[in-house]
Amino acid sequence: MTVQPKPIPALYCVYILRSTVRHGSLYIGSTPNPPRRLSQHNGQVKGGAVRTSRSSLRPWEMVALVSGFASSTAALKFEWALTNPHTSLHIPSESRLAFSTQRKRNGQPKRPPKSLTSILSNLHLLLSVPSFARWPLTVHFFAKDVHGAWLRWCNKAEKQLRESLPLVTDFGDNITAGASASKLPELPSATMSDPMEQEDEEMQKPTWGIHALPLDYELLKDYVAKGQDIFEFERHGNCVVCKEEIDPDEGGLHAVCSNEGCEGVGHLRCWGRHLLEGEDGGGEEAVLPVGGRCPRCRGQVHWGTMMKELTLRVRGAKEVEKLLSVKRKRASKKTAKKVGQPKS
Repeated sequence: MTVQPKPIPALYCVYILRSTVRHGSLYIGSTPNPPRRLSQHNGQVKGGAVRTSRSSLRPWEMVALVSGFASSTAALKFEWALTNPHTSLHIPSESRLAFSTQRKRNGQPKRPPKSLTSILSNLHLLLSVPSFARWPLTVHFFAKDVHGAWLRWCNKAEKQLRESLPLVTDFGDNITAGASASKLPELPSATMSDPMEQEDEEMQKPTWGIHALPLDYELLKDYVAKGQDIFEFERHGNCVVCKEEIDPDEGGLHAVCSNEGCEGVGHLRCWGRHLLEGEDGGGEEAVLPVGGRCPRCRGQVHWGTMMKELTLRVRGAKEVEKLLSVKRKRASKKTAKKVGQPKS
C-alpha cells in the first residue's frame, strides 16, 4: 500500500481540556477540528475519549491549544511528549520538570499526576527544546486564569521562548495577538426540522475562541491563487535569491512570496538559506527557518505559511480546486456580464 503525500493541513492542534465542574480534571488531546472534538468530549456528538465521558465532569472546555502542526503525526508526537514529559526523549534528562515516583505492573514509569501548572510548565519546556523550538506553531489561550498562569510561569522560567513565537488570547470580550469558564455552546438538535429554528441556533453559536479558528484554507485563497497563476502562465522568472533560472520541469520545489503584489519565486533551498542567514537567533546548527524578509519586496514572510501554500500547490490538487472554484465561478460570471454589455 502506497501512502499518498498530503498538503499541510489547514489546522491541526494539540489542546488542553478542563472540566468546568472540577478545574483539577484536565485532559490533553489533538485534533484538526476543535469545535467538533469538544462536542465529542461533551457527549453531544458520537466519539470522544473514555476519560472525559463521566457526566459528573461535563461540560468540558478547551482552555488553551497549540496550532500549526504540519501533520497529524507531528501533532501526535507533540501530544505524547506533553502527556509523558517524564519519559519523552524530546526533553533532555537534565531539563525535566516531571518525574515518576511509581511504577506500573509492567515495570514502566507511571505518569505523575497532572495539574495546570505542570502542563503549562512542560508546554513551555517543549516549545523551547530543539525538537520543536523552530516549528511554525502558535499558542492560543481561551481562559484568562490559564493565560495568567502561563505568564507567571514564563516570568520565572530559566529558559525563554523565541521572541517570534506567536501568542494569541481570545476570551470572548477581546482578542490580542503578539509575538512573544466558557459556556458550553448549544448545538442544533438532530431531530430539529424547522429551518427557521436551525438558523436561529446557528446565529447563537459562539464566534470566538475555538469557534473562530480557521478550519479550512479560506485565508490562503488569494495566496494560493497567485501561486497557481504564476506557474500556470510561466511567470516565475529567475530565483529571487540566487538569480538563476527556474525550471519547473526539473522537479525542484519552488516557494512564492506570500506578500500581496509580490511575485517573488525562488528555489526552496535558496529561500531557506536566505531566511536562516537573516535570523539573529537561528544559530549555525539551525536547518529550519522561522521567517524573514523577501529579497524582492522586503516584506515579512513566514516559513510555515509559505510551506502550506507550496504543499497545497504540489500535493493538494483537490483542495486547491475546491478552494478556488467559487472564485473562478464569480470571475467567469463577471467576465460574461462585461461581454454581454452593449458598447457605448
